[in-house]
Amino acid sequence: MIDHKIICGDSLKILTKIKSSSVDLIFADPPYNLQLKTKLNRPDNSNVNAVNDNWDKFKNFEDYDKFSKTWLKECKRVLKKDGAIWVIGTYHNIFRVGKIMQDLGFWVLNDIIWNKKNPMPNFKGTRFTNAHETLIWAAKNEKSKYVFNYLSLKTFNDDKQLRSDWEIAICNGRERLMINNKKAHSTQKPEALLNRIILASSNQKDLILDPFMGSGTTGAIAKKLNRKFIGIEKEKKYYQIAKKRIFSTEQLNENYLETIPNKRKEKRVPFGYLVESGLVEPGLSLFDIRKKHLAKVMADGSIKCKQLKGSIHKVGAEIEGLPSCNGWSYWHFNVEGKLLPIDVLRKKVRQSIL
Repeated sequence: MIDHKIICGDSLKILTKIKSSSVDLIFADPPYNLQLKTKLNRPDNSNVNAVNDNWDKFKNFEDYDKFSKTWLKECKRVLKKDGAIWVIGTYHNIFRVGKIMQDLGFWVLNDIIWNKKNPMPNFKGTRFTNAHETLIWAAKNEKSKYVFNYLSLKTFNDDKQLRSDWEIAICNGRERLMINNKKAHSTQKPEALLNRIILASSNQKDLILDPFMGSGTTGAIAKKLNRKFIGIEKEKKYYQIAKKRIFSTEQLNENYLETIPNKRKEKRVPFGYLVESGLVEPGLSLFDIRKKHLAKVMADGSIKCKQLKGSIHKVGAEIEGLPSCNGWSYWHFNVEGKLLPIDVLRKKVRQSIL
């Protein structure tokens, strides 16, 4: 059973008690410091349930910057050397937070635009409709080997690279937590947003920290996806909501939680290693899938096809008249009348050296 710690308390104090270099991923949804001076009303004079809670109020920008630097400094300390952090905000605070993150040595990887499908209108008609929020994704430092499940995200997006603008609806419907017909939390984030973040930048059993847990969306998705979780929430009413929500969430079947491994993370195995280890014998015949071309394996790990000689990649490229070629998938060998790509031999080697 994956561990989950739900803590009621001030993040600035609780963070100091977390072990250094112990957290894999942080998602932070800090107070935005919206600076609302008056109540918001719709054209029919009904009140807009906006963020006007005390936890979002600061004396001035200097006070907010001091608060931001304190919690971000602790977050950097608790992150593992290859850890990463996501911070979400709006134009009210994200630029100040981003500057502080860079000053502290975080290495910004992307800024993601969460484009809301159904944003709240600008009722006064004095500005553009504020239809997005910004997320900063950053590694602990420039040398961090952060997790990025690129191939999983590409598959998710119909085999196209996922862009940095995400269109996701705001939290509503059954997902929106309500108390007495009112929003339980004014800034509850949609599960789809956290699902994408956690799948993209963490692995199963990683430890995820949310220092401003709110209604517990991060913890619920972390549990669902078989990640460990530490959540901190200062407001007792939100803590109770999040605790109940997280502990009632069920983990998905582990058989369906595998992500597509990134090939760049796999250990490099040169073709010559297969030859010197005896897995491939010099003189072995290699074919393209259509059996139009025949090549022979040489003692030094090169291959020879008619007058061409070189690596499995170079010879394949020259035969096809292409600038490059993946020789592991291009060349095949015969096994009882069936052609198999030589990549199956490389996979055997990787399994044996893990």
